[in-house]
Amino acid sequence: MLITSYNRRAFGDTLIAIFGPDQQPQTVSQQGDVVGIFAGDTALGFNFHHVAQWGVTGLTDGQVFLSESQIASLNAALAAAGFTTKLAADTTPKLVIGKVLKLTPHPDSDHLQVAQVDLGAQQVQIVCGAPNVAAGQTVVAAIPGAMMPNGQLIWPGQLRGVDSYGMLCAARELAIPGAPQRRGILIMPDDLPAGQAFDPTLAEQVVAAQD
Repeated sequence: MLITSYNRRAFGDTLIAIFGPDQQPQTVSQQGDVVGIFAGDTALGFNFHHVAQWGVTGLTDGQVFLSESQIASLNAALAAAGFTTKLAADTTPKLVIGKVLKLTPHPDSDHLQVAQVDLGAQQVQIVCGAPNVAAGQTVVAAIPGAMMPNGQLIWPGQLRGVDSYGMLCAARELAIPGAPQRRGILIMPDDLPAGQAFDPTLAEQVVAAQD
């Protein structure tokens, strides 16, 4: 899995490639403008400072999805710096429409529920604590590989011992303008197909209509 993000203001034209969750202890190896972060022999990620020097331009702050040619340029930069790790392109959307098929109580929580969610190409299990979640809803799912607007990264994991493949999202977690600042997932129109990429403009219309 590869998550790539770009930050122009805080780090100055830096692209960050992340391969997996944070691990400790870490070591850092810097070769010129390429910085590798490792846990033992495992590469956790790389920082590419002044990334435009490798022809990777036109990026906006936040999560970015790189083209095959951009990935090839960064792999050439890694090889030139002496690193053996290679990046692999992943352009599939990470914020997608889901359909809640079934809910069961979490075995070790009085407020969490275990949702079976249809994402179109796959059905996944997501643990959810939203008070308004219900079977039959059309929702927004952040799946592994997503970077939320606040910088949170989504990985496969567990919540109180139960496997969870992502997160069902509230409007405020998606940074939708006018989103209510309270708990509760965003409910989207039922005619949206499972697996479709999340549309922030439509979500803003849904939030506005709920006011």
